[in-house]
Amino acid sequence: MASQALEAMLGKIKTENGFIAALDQSGGSTPKALRLYGVEESEYANDDEMFAMVHAMRTRIVTSAAFNGDRILGAILFENTLDREIDGLPSSQYLWQKKNVVPFLKVDKGLADEENGVQVMKPMPGLDELLAKAVAKDVFGTKMRSVIKLANVDGIKAVVAQQFEVGKQILAAGLVPIIEPEVDINSPEKSQAEALLKAELISQLNQLEAGVQVMLKLTLPDTANFYKELVDHPAVLKVVALSGGYSRADANQKLSENNGMIASFSRALTEGVSAKQSDAEFDATLNEAIEGIYQASLS
Repeated sequence: MASQALEAMLGKIKTENGFIAALDQSGGSTPKALRLYGVEESEYANDDEMFAMVHAMRTRIVTSAAFNGDRILGAILFENTLDREIDGLPSSQYLWQKKNVVPFLKVDKGLADEENGVQVMKPMPGLDELLAKAVAKDVFGTKMRSVIKLANVDGIKAVVAQQFEVGKQILAAGLVPIIEPEVDINSPEKSQAEALLKAELISQLNQLEAGVQVMLKLTLPDTANFYKELVDHPAVLKVVALSGGYSRADANQKLSENNGMIASFSRALTEGVSAKQSDAEFDATLNEAIEGIYQASLS
């Protein structure tokens, strides 16, 4: 990507108001996303048809007049979307060139089985090739998710170490990683897990070379402003919040109590939009969702 575009994207993420739209449901979560959108599993016969339908859903969202860079800083895609076009342009280039929205790419291959109260990421063979493809399509950054279910020291250390190890590979490719160690909102040890996670993240951030920046995507914490040290850390470009299963109303309320964190919502963003709606109804519903999340991200 031309360094001029990269600088513009970096400047937008760093200085403008808004949030990141997570449009990266992949194979495992796509049927649920389509069902919430009003498309039943009986309406597609195989994966190809399923991914075509979810791309149609994402295209409808991204091409809506409500969806643009005035309130949305970036959007996270998954590889299948990166390989497709929107209105004749590669999806990532359409986002930036037509909507002024910074493109990110989900790069993980899903979660390993639970061990020590956490799920680390599955191995990612071919990551370098995927990163090269992302760079060629003007993608700015990446996202990868692990899950923390219990306040297990060894488990949380393993999650954060893996995230930063892969994060350095992503930085070396010229992309900005969004490091996402999600704490399960239903964890019986959520507060304790958050305390361990914060300490581990600070430890890893302090070891990064001067001038290097990553982004963090975190579950909304039990205590407001608990992650303020991370928001203010020089190695952190932005801290974004996942909705994690909270309703949009609850997620927005919690987000508004955390100064400096912005939304990166997936299901909460598309809550209420439906394949069965007219374009006017769809645009109005999406606009209301975007405005609510935008306002909560201003705190």
